[in-house]
Amino acid sequence: MDGLLSVTHGLTTEQVARAKANHIPRRSSRSLSAILRANVFTLFNLVIGVLWVLILIFGEWQDSLFGLVIVANALIGIIQELRAKRTLDRLAVINEAPVRVRRDGQEREINPRDVVLGDLILLAPGDRLLVDGEVVAAEGMEVDESLLTGEADPVHKRQGDQVLSGSFVVAGSGAFVATKVGTDAYAAKLAEEASRFHLAHSELRSGVANFIKYITWLVIPIGALLIYSQLSNSADLRTAVTGAVAGIVTMIPEGLVLMTSIAFAVGVVRLGRRKCLVQELPAIEGLARVDVLCLDKTGTLTAGGMDLDQVLPMGEGPVEAALAALAGLDDRPNATAEAVRARYPAVPDGWTARSTVPFSSARKWSGADFGEHGAWVLGAPDVLLTGGDAYDRATELAATGTRVLALCRTTSLDGTERGEADVRPVALVTLKQRIRPDARETLGYFAKQGVTLKIISGDNPLAVSAIATGLGISGGDRSIDARTLPHDDPARLGELLDTHTVFGRVSPQQKREFVTALQARGHTVAMTGDGVNDVLALKDADLGIAMGAGSPATKAVAQVVLLDDKFATLPHVVGEGRRVLANIERVSNLFLTKTFYAIVLSLVVGLAGLTFPFAPRHSTLTNALVIGIPAFFLALAPTLERSKPGFVPRVLRFAVPAGVLCAVAVLASFWIAQQGGAPLLQAQTAAVIALFLTTWWVLVLIARPLTWWRIGLVAAMAALFAIGLSLPFVRDFFALDPSGLPNDLIAVGISIVAAIVTSVAVKVAGTLRA
Repeated sequence: MDGLLSVTHGLTTEQVARAKANHIPRRSSRSLSAILRANVFTLFNLVIGVLWVLILIFGEWQDSLFGLVIVANALIGIIQELRAKRTLDRLAVINEAPVRVRRDGQEREINPRDVVLGDLILLAPGDRLLVDGEVVAAEGMEVDESLLTGEADPVHKRQGDQVLSGSFVVAGSGAFVATKVGTDAYAAKLAEEASRFHLAHSELRSGVANFIKYITWLVIPIGALLIYSQLSNSADLRTAVTGAVAGIVTMIPEGLVLMTSIAFAVGVVRLGRRKCLVQELPAIEGLARVDVLCLDKTGTLTAGGMDLDQVLPMGEGPVEAALAALAGLDDRPNATAEAVRARYPAVPDGWTARSTVPFSSARKWSGADFGEHGAWVLGAPDVLLTGGDAYDRATELAATGTRVLALCRTTSLDGTERGEADVRPVALVTLKQRIRPDARETLGYFAKQGVTLKIISGDNPLAVSAIATGLGISGGDRSIDARTLPHDDPARLGELLDTHTVFGRVSPQQKREFVTALQARGHTVAMTGDGVNDVLALKDADLGIAMGAGSPATKAVAQVVLLDDKFATLPHVVGEGRRVLANIERVSNLFLTKTFYAIVLSLVVGLAGLTFPFAPRHSTLTNALVIGIPAFFLALAPTLERSKPGFVPRVLRFAVPAGVLCAVAVLASFWIAQQGGAPLLQAQTAAVIALFLTTWWVLVLIARPLTWWRIGLVAAMAALFAIGLSLPFVRDFFALDPSGLPNDLIAVGISIVAAIVTSVAVKVAGTLRA
């Protein structure tokens, strides 16, 4: 910088061109190389690649089809994730709030990535600091650094003070010069790992990861046992290698990670079409688990902006002049000041502020000392007044749902803040709030879905209660003034939160305490908001949802942003989360049933020294018809089920008994055919019939409830298998010989018994507690 001139006028165009830019990775996306690594360079792909090479060397090429399936899986996964990446990156650009800077002596708005080292950045309430810097001007500026330090109280910033990226302005205005940008900034270093695109930190992802980890450890010893057994007991090397590969490949749930990734990626794209930005993918899981939704009234139930309705004199004084002067103090007024300014646009002569106190959600009033015209404050009547006619009239108005402000003279701004000044009401100001037209329908949806609503607002509890009652919210008539709630008794606070719906005069710190108390009572909490006073609660909630018209700080910490600012998008958001989670659980049941029957088959065959009952091509056929193809459809199907904790135990209670019974049916069919003197090909065909029928029945159980398209899906898979058995060229390709009719009929009978027992076993296991 070139001294004071640079501070006043900002950087020149030439200085900007030479300065370091604010380049940081987007929170919502990951790189192409990371996507390729995640889909190609996996342990399972390595194992299957080695087995593929062995089959190409020692076996027949038809038995190597499983390798092509892995290639297709990787390509599909990469394509879907790239689609999701493009959607996320496009929406992230839309979501980025412009930064106000001064360059060449002129104020302008620029993209956050165009900020450079040395830029003069201008600040107003709600602005999030994207880079570190030094304050060069401040007018009552208060900065909340709680997301960085954990300290709840805002910090007053003066000229020369340091400010850190990741903090945000809650009151006042100011300017600072950027001293650290990009990855050098404090917040970028602090959040290098936490802010990156990721799929972790969720029961679903950790559950799938645990399945993969434990299966990997099982595959190694069981695979070694199977290889040794097949080599020791088979007449030729080709049969031994083919049998061992068939067992190991079937044990690997190669499509489980793919289906999980696709379900998440498609969810991102679908939500993106509704202008909903998912900034962290675990948020999709959170959508499905939410059972309490905390709504901030302003900006969520009500649309942005207000209209000045009435000005009711309650004492002597220049009401219109005082209102115009107070509303004209801020270059970037809030919704209240804008409404007053629309009615009184011209600031009268002589009303110059000597000192000001900016509005903040914690303070709930703002004011200024206008010298010979006195000190004036405008804010919540129940905060500024302690009784009297004006207080009683304000209470009556608030009970109708009207937003009411008190215009008062005060002997001292500092004394008013400490509660020591003589504050006298001069007028009451009423504001019309615009209820969102889609609010009633959206709230009704959540009520039907069993999601409990909590209306949390900084406004008068009577006004909030009136709006909640008008929207048909259950319990809306029971409101609590948050100033009366216990601060040192979380258990009691949790009880009151459970039994009441509407809370008024809630401070930003209390919103955070509400979220924590509800979580302590076992609830999965979503929080919506648009103002800077919602930031702390949004950050701590299981799912933070910001409105697109909200403050930059709010959108920065939220996991989901409704870019079109439509409250009616929320049901679609929740529905997408439920679809993803419920369907991933379905396909997990499918894939892990396959894994468990393969483990049982491999153990029995390895220990007993038997020939493996089918070849890799047989496994490819049955897996495609009862797992691969149906899983694609099931993973994307709509559902309204609210997800519950216990994903891993539920899947195991289904997959273990189902897998064991499938393996028993296959082994019994194969063994009976061999004991009857059937050739190996006929015995394997009987085993394949048993394998298909038992796993097809598992598919039927998983596909419930059987809607018309699901019935069509399972019927089509059965028809395809029957057609495959009847067409000579298909039989030859997959090495099937159904000419041993008695053995095939025995396999069908065994499969029917196994299907009945599976239905009973799964039902009994489902009643057990994890």
